[in-house]
Amino acid sequence: MRTIVVATQNAGKVTEIKKMLEDLDVEVKTMDEAGIDLEIEETGTTFEENAIIKAEALKAHTDAIILADDSGLEIDHFGKEPGVYSARYLGKDTPYTVKNQIILDRLQDVPKEQRTARFVCVMAVAAKDITTITTRGTIEGYIGYEARGTNGFGYDPIFFVEAYNTSTADMCSDLKNAISHRGEALRQMKERLKGILEVSK
Repeated sequence: MRTIVVATQNAGKVTEIKKMLEDLDVEVKTMDEAGIDLEIEETGTTFEENAIIKAEALKAHTDAIILADDSGLEIDHFGKEPGVYSARYLGKDTPYTVKNQIILDRLQDVPKEQRTARFVCVMAVAAKDITTITTRGTIEGYIGYEARGTNGFGYDPIFFVEAYNTSTADMCSDLKNAISHRGEALRQMKERLKGILEVSK
């Protein structure tokens, strides 16, 4: 069984990834569980660049497969901000409840057709014995008029999906994983991982 180390300190992301990879013959660990204490500086200007930076930064610290993602929210009315700066937007240590309320306040008088947005996720897999690969997933939606739901993290409570008329934080985990940007990118990466695991047997 090979180990996959997820290059994040975000417990919500790790929970989603573990659930989606549970049928693979792998052990998924956080950086803490793998004994890796590393502050990774995200200097890229695209989701792809940052995902690769994070994945490859861990190669010197483990023989495991490293899975990293860079994801964020693009709000069209804000010129696709916060984009790659989603985690640092309005201050890295600012709680998302505060960030979300600021965004809602800024969009207070903006009509629904101008509130279009999307979540983007790029996954990268790296290891000492493979060439780094990436996959990309997106989900289209809009910024709602209030925060709704608790089954999510980050900007999930204000991101609404038209077909379900609710936020991604108000969806059950199975539905969210089935339609989310992270779910789409991870399903693609899961197929690539199957090939990597087959070769490494």
